[in-house]
Amino acid sequence: MIRTLAVSLAVLMSAATAVPAMAGSAAKPETMQVAAMKKDIVDTAVGAGSFTTLVAAVQAAGLVDTLKGDGPFTVFAPTDEAFAKLPAGTVESLLKPENKDKLVQILTYHVVPGEVTSSALAGKELSVATVEGSEVAVNGTGTGVTVDGANVVSADIMASNGVIHVIDTVILPGS
Repeated sequence: MIRTLAVSLAVLMSAATAVPAMAGSAAKPETMQVAAMKKDIVDTAVGAGSFTTLVAAVQAAGLVDTLKGDGPFTVFAPTDEAFAKLPAGTVESLLKPENKDKLVQILTYHVVPGEVTSSALAGKELSVATVEGSEVAVNGTGTGVTVDGANVVSADIMASNGVIHVIDTVILPGS
């Protein structure tokens, strides 16, 4: 069973610290595996180069300190291509300070307290509580794993404070 940790929204709203600028070409999720073990979730995403939109959103939402914290966390991380699938102007709108609460809601919907690896999901169909407070539908009964219909395209990227599963679509609460 997936363990659930009590994570208050107040903690998630903690002040952000600066995240280093992305440099170099995008790393493939497979190459992230070894380097990620010594880095936290945020630094792993920064180093990958394919999560620039996600990192910018985490910064704008003030969630950097939280996702650099002890955890453990499981993050279903949409790629830049996943964010590009959203209607034109959506990302830009969400990054505005007046939309911070909505952005926090969306981002925390992508986070599950605890460390959930693909082996815990394989062959199962589950509803899993998110940090946002609602549940995501996880289906590991097919040829791969889906989360609210988004495909997990790379699983089990282990970080020092949790695990990242790369998804191909931004998932939204209530959809």
